[in-house]
Amino acid sequence: MQRIQIKDIKNKVGETVKLAGWVDVRRDHGKLIFVDLRDSSGKVQMVFLPNEEEVHKIAETIRPEWVIEVEGMIQKRPENMINKDLPLGDLEIPVKKISVLSEAKTPPFEFGTDGYEVDEEVRLKYRYLDLRRERLQKNLRMRHKIIKFIRDYLSEKGFVEIDTPILTKSTPEGARDFVVPSRLHPGKFYALPQSPQQYKQLLMVAGFEKYFQIAKCLRDEDTRGDRQPEFTQLDLEMSFIEQKDVLDLMENMYTDLVEKLYPEKKIIQKPWPRIDYNEAIKKYGTDRPDLRKNKNDPNELAFVWLVNFPLFEKEKGENDHFTPSHHMFTSPKGVIELEPQLTKSFQHDMVLNGYEIAGGSIRIHNPHIQTKIFDLIGFSKEEKEYFKHMLEAFEYGVPPHGGIASGLDRLAMILQGEQSIRDVMAFPKTGDGRDLMMDAPADLDQKQLKELGLEIKKKK
Repeated sequence: MQRIQIKDIKNKVGETVKLAGWVDVRRDHGKLIFVDLRDSSGKVQMVFLPNEEEVHKIAETIRPEWVIEVEGMIQKRPENMINKDLPLGDLEIPVKKISVLSEAKTPPFEFGTDGYEVDEEVRLKYRYLDLRRERLQKNLRMRHKIIKFIRDYLSEKGFVEIDTPILTKSTPEGARDFVVPSRLHPGKFYALPQSPQQYKQLLMVAGFEKYFQIAKCLRDEDTRGDRQPEFTQLDLEMSFIEQKDVLDLMENMYTDLVEKLYPEKKIIQKPWPRIDYNEAIKKYGTDRPDLRKNKNDPNELAFVWLVNFPLFEKEKGENDHFTPSHHMFTSPKGVIELEPQLTKSFQHDMVLNGYEIAGGSIRIHNPHIQTKIFDLIGFSKEEKEYFKHMLEAFEYGVPPHGGIASGLDRLAMILQGEQSIRDVMAFPKTGDGRDLMMDAPADLDQKQLKELGLEIKKKK
């Protein structure tokens, strides 16, 4: 007999089935033993009767979180015994056969709660157990649905999903890179991508016109509740478009996503407001305004676009050079030579309930303007060499293009009503960037260090 999932027994009353899963709860009533069996699809009650002597004897030994396989006929529970709190609370299975597939130690914490009361470091150390928790199971399953919705939506709009490299080159773009030493080229290093920014622009040069990717991004920066060293973003780019096209696409997609996957939630203003950056700073004191009417209502969603950002931040950098407000590939509005500090840009940020969940821009596609930006931010000749592949590519015919990147961890956090992105990620890091389950980062042995031509010098 082939095993089926618990959710599939609903219409099989009177049939004999084989189920397998974890012992959720065991209740010994003397002659009768009841076990709630759990798999990834749901729970159902097993009954062990004393006249099934061999089966009953095994049932006396099993404990919570043991993995078992059972066979029995599905039957309706007596009316006064129905558990209305469970989807399958009206069914039970008197067990005819049982096999213990795996025993389990007593877990370090309970799974029957939402887990907020458990020390987070303990939860992260035993993350594979913590993920058995119903709240986290629901979070990750909804995250899957969010990503699937995005993939399907963009694919229907003619976008092509393309993977870009994880091993790339370190370039001075802002945040610190994670670097990877090369064994085959001693003394040389790869960098892990902060984002696919340069690759997606080069894909526009390549003529794909509509690209997207569910991309891993890695930045060596301080962590916080809504930030991790590695995170996942929706990355997309389009050619022959204007800023409005990017905004309309994302607004329509996320509106449809909410209406389909979260019908209980309400977007308080449609179409979404589009606010000038200076207006937001003047009126709200921030470029991440929370426009909800009732900030205690978890089902209220306030999306807002911020546009007309300054091309450069007000503060000048070292040696009287300018600092990009977004990044160095953002297209200016108008001529920048006259008053760079007053020049606006084609940057756009998406904000939801006070969190920035997406940012992008129309890009520079003129190599002369790109070189001018490099000059204004004070790049030396050597630093410009880091981007020679971009400047050279732009000499072979590049379309006007632009795009956006949206943090999927942060989006899922808000939609699921969580306070930390760690609770919508399968295996997150701690606040100081450690993986307690895998005990990472970890030392390398001397053999590996020697192969890579590296020597560790301890700080005094």
